[in-house]
Amino acid sequence: MQHTAAAEKPRISKTRRVYIRQLVCRCLVLAACILIVIFDPQQMAILEGWNFFRMISPLHLLWLVWMLDMLWQIVPVKKRLVIALGSQKHFQFRFQPMKEKFSGQALRRHIIETTKAAYKVFAIWAAVVGIISLLRVFDILNNTALLLITMLFYVCDLICVLIWCPFRLIVKAKCCTTCRIFNWDHLMMFSPMLMIKGFYSGTLVLMAFADWLIWELCIMMYPERFWENSNAALRCANCTDKLCTQYCGKNHA
Repeated sequence: MQHTAAAEKPRISKTRRVYIRQLVCRCLVLAACILIVIFDPQQMAILEGWNFFRMISPLHLLWLVWMLDMLWQIVPVKKRLVIALGSQKHFQFRFQPMKEKFSGQALRRHIIETTKAAYKVFAIWAAVVGIISLLRVFDILNNTALLLITMLFYVCDLICVLIWCPFRLIVKAKCCTTCRIFNWDHLMMFSPMLMIKGFYSGTLVLMAFADWLIWELCIMMYPERFWENSNAALRCANCTDKLCTQYCGKNHA
């Protein structure tokens, strides 16, 4: 019996393996940044004003990685990279129309309900960012601290995907693939940097806002791409990502 159970245990998907490696890399990047702050804090000057163009820092590489991550959420990437379906479901090439007819009224109701839930998350996050911003205004936090908070969120982003997500309790998504706020990650991640005045933070925040805006516009214009009863690609039976396996068993049960 034990041998049979082991044989039936599903293999980790390619997408999940990639995301696990990314989580490890993000943890290492966070650790490296902490070491830079401790042993070479002058590198943090890149955050201020136009110092982005006046010095060379390892943080340039991090900026490039972050910008490319956000670019893949705006530009349809079909084969070159392993990107989760949940992050690309707003693109036409990821849409698989259902063979059966679906109710337009039910689709509208689904979008309204999930949007209401999503903006509860937005309100909570705005409160968190507001507190962080006040701490910056009163000089309790400095620019370096805001960057480290951003990097902590960078790590927590994949913890939410791979291990446990508190926002799932609010939006009531069955998994990341169907999640209404999947592509809110960068806007939430970089929002602490709103209080940093400089090219480095400004470009990241603007790009994150562009990602969020395109996502929200697509939900308004193409709502059928975001519901599993109108987009067959989002159904458990068709899922190949298997990113959030802590929920997969419950969904198939």
